[in-house]
Amino acid sequence: MSENNDLPEGAEGPEASDSHIETKHVPERALVLVPVRPARTRRAEAEKSGVDRSPTARVEEAIGLARAIELDVVDGIAVPLPMFKPGTLFGTGKVAEIAERVEADHIGLVIVDHALTPVQQQNLEKEWKAKVIDRTALILEIFGERAQTREGTLQVELAHLNYQKSRLVRSWTHLERQRGGFGFLGGPGETQIEADRRALQERISRIEHELETVVRTRRLQRESRRKVPQPIVALVGYTNAGKSTLFNTLTKSDIFAKDLLFATLDPTLRRLKLPHGTEAILSDTVGFISDLPTHLVAAFRATLEEVIEATLILHVRDIAHEDSEAQARDVMNVLEQLGVEVGKTDRLIEVWNKIDLLPEEARPAARANADKGKPAIVPISALTGEGVAGLLDMVEQRLNEGRPVYTVSLSGEALAKLHRLYELGEVLTRLDEEDGRTIATIRVPEKHEQSFHREFPGAKLLPSSEKAAAKAAPQVWDPIDKS
Repeated sequence: MSENNDLPEGAEGPEASDSHIETKHVPERALVLVPVRPARTRRAEAEKSGVDRSPTARVEEAIGLARAIELDVVDGIAVPLPMFKPGTLFGTGKVAEIAERVEADHIGLVIVDHALTPVQQQNLEKEWKAKVIDRTALILEIFGERAQTREGTLQVELAHLNYQKSRLVRSWTHLERQRGGFGFLGGPGETQIEADRRALQERISRIEHELETVVRTRRLQRESRRKVPQPIVALVGYTNAGKSTLFNTLTKSDIFAKDLLFATLDPTLRRLKLPHGTEAILSDTVGFISDLPTHLVAAFRATLEEVIEATLILHVRDIAHEDSEAQARDVMNVLEQLGVEVGKTDRLIEVWNKIDLLPEEARPAARANADKGKPAIVPISALTGEGVAGLLDMVEQRLNEGRPVYTVSLSGEALAKLHRLYELGEVLTRLDEEDGRTIATIRVPEKHEQSFHREFPGAKLLPSSEKAAAKAAPQVWDPIDKS
């Protein structure tokens, strides 16, 4: 994080030693509470929103979020919530019951997997005599630890400050610098002060200005890439769906990939070489999650512009997860917030990952083409590599749609240039005639068109009907090893 030169009035600076917060005050034992609405209410909400999550899956996800920052989770409990109490969220009896559990198990932190108002947070902390944070604060804490680049740090801090504006939670603590987070997890004895709104707004304005510079820089980078045209393929998906593992498999990279929620925060770009010679840029992005705070999406907009500008979007899904459908809808909702027209299925491919976790008879079938507004589907295992070759073929096919296709006839000495066809484009068909001629159809990327026309001036552009026939025809590969 940046140096804390803009402390709110009353906040302590680095040299304030009387109330110095040691890392030992960070609560190690945490209790996770997941408020669950009655079944009838959940069904009604699911019909309205199209998203229905099982309580078990919600508890597992909340525990995973807590463990993502190495908290010792004592237990995760689905708490029935017949109605919302404005003062404490939970009913009086349930608050008292949880207080007994907190005291008996010496719990220092209670995580409520739901949005809490500042008043609810304050009241629950008094009743439970422990630190209480909600889902948004927990996600921000994770992001605060994971941000590695200057851009990522600024984006997370901006989201944190916007959250902080309406809270009585201290900001810019010593804990923040020691742990890399934002100090939400300070011990119950930590004094809470209300941040000065003007100081917060000034800091927010400065960060927004710095991020505008990031946006301009990314825009210039994209314009530079357009001069040497290379399509962008963006990986998106629910957190822990396997995007980074797939990224490493496709690009032979070694970016951090772990069975951990929000393992990737900062975006990564790598060159992707496809089977028939097409090149693209592959982008790995931050994972999405249900109830992702709106201001967090807004803060990461500069990073996620790579998705907005992408030629092709690969939606990576954990198809073995019981809430896969609900997770997919959450991803679509975030994409819509970003302005991506998810209904345009020619731009979207669903990558159904982790099929290695499913029995053979339960594995989904591929769907090569968009069908009735639904995108194509490619089942894969990023871990074992199963299905990845088919995914690469589909990606290349999609990227090359609309590119010009030519027919070339070579004979005599011109056959010596046959290998150049494979170097300059994608050879769709090749026919070796008895008279010694070779007739080939070739799809040429924009960056090689000038070279292609210079070396093969007699090439003829195929009309669209013949292009379709050539596209469907089997490919015959040249024996020359181009690697």
